[in-house]
Amino acid sequence: MHSALGLAQSQLPAPNRTIYKCHANGAVNYSDEPCVGAERLDATPDSGISHLSGISRTGKDVANEIRAAQFAVAVRPLTGMNASQFATAVRRNNLEPAVRLECSQLEPAILRLEQSENHADTSTVKLIQQDLFTLRKRYKSLAC
Repeated sequence: MHSALGLAQSQLPAPNRTIYKCHANGAVNYSDEPCVGAERLDATPDSGISHLSGISRTGKDVANEIRAAQFAVAVRPLTGMNASQFATAVRRNNLEPAVRLECSQLEPAILRLEQSENHADTSTVKLIQQDLFTLRKRYKSLAC
């Protein structure tokens, strides 16, 4: 179990939790679809407000995420994964093995390109952004 689940890098949020900030024709747009030159934003919701009223008010989805995180902490000695890594492994569990492998390769490549984009000079930034766009589209289409 550890070796199969260990492929998950989980340094990127789930594709359904990612929003891209795109600049086009002088306007700023936000979308779940990547665009060339997009800024990636994490749209993971917080756990809700419970301390102000003294009553815990969490939705079913947040309660499920809290339980999943608690489970991940409980099985960490067996898996060696933190809650984020475990959530990624669970999310990718039903993907074909080749797709899981591709996701695990795409993730560090995207992170490296994002880093390169931040430090690139004006002559190479467009090429990096195009490559980043291609990888992000593939990551989303695979539902990594």
